[in-house]
Amino acid sequence: MPAVNETTAPIASRYDRLDALRGVAIVWMAVFHFCFDLAHFRLIEQNFYRDPFWTTQRTVIVSLFLFCAGFGQAIAVTQGQTWRRFWRRWAQVAGCAVLVSIGSYLMFPRSYIYFGVLHGIAVMLVVTRFTARMGPWLWPLGLLAVLLPRLVQHSFFDTRWTSWVGLVTRKPVTEDYVPLLPWLGVMWWGLAAGLWVLRNRPHWVGGILPGAFRPLALLGRWSLSFYMLHQPVLIGLLMLWMQLR
Repeated sequence: MPAVNETTAPIASRYDRLDALRGVAIVWMAVFHFCFDLAHFRLIEQNFYRDPFWTTQRTVIVSLFLFCAGFGQAIAVTQGQTWRRFWRRWAQVAGCAVLVSIGSYLMFPRSYIYFGVLHGIAVMLVVTRFTARMGPWLWPLGLLAVLLPRLVQHSFFDTRWTSWVGLVTRKPVTEDYVPLLPWLGVMWWGLAAGLWVLRNRPHWVGGILPGAFRPLALLGRWSLSFYMLHQPVLIGLLMLWMQLR
């Protein structure tokens, strides 16, 4: 039985409120990364790997991204997105993930990103697409995904080839790590929330967005492009400033 009632689903092609929420995550991420870059170039003294002030922010930012990605999959399924279009978008995300690995290897050869947020999203998009018709079952599945890494860990998953699952006994040495577990749970919750909202409260995401938030919505629509460009630009500007000061 379909998880979405097509007769009550909204027909809008874009949902500005969801785009704006994604835009908030983008801006927050850019500020976070700028501060990280300042610490990397020793312009400020901060520990981004252990200080709860920074680690908590990272958790919230990643959660926002994955929740929005799951909600976006609910919209795609509701609107009848074809598999061809899905795989075309997936290829863009996966391709950008490869570029992130290459770029981070050049800058951090000992701790390059081999399974960061884009790698995780690429895998989770496939899982959520195949499970989108599970409807309310997505809520307990999400909870199980979130809790499982706290209940099950094994050294088998501590290698670079297996740590992407998330059942590690220690965090791998890498600049960004977003494994399937527990983060799939957040995307499943975003998917479940999206399916419920589109069926029961479509005006929550389909309503008019106040003008002050429209720039955030525009930014949210181009989140992947912004993600790929913002760090090279920020690092380049910082290096230029350090040369000229």
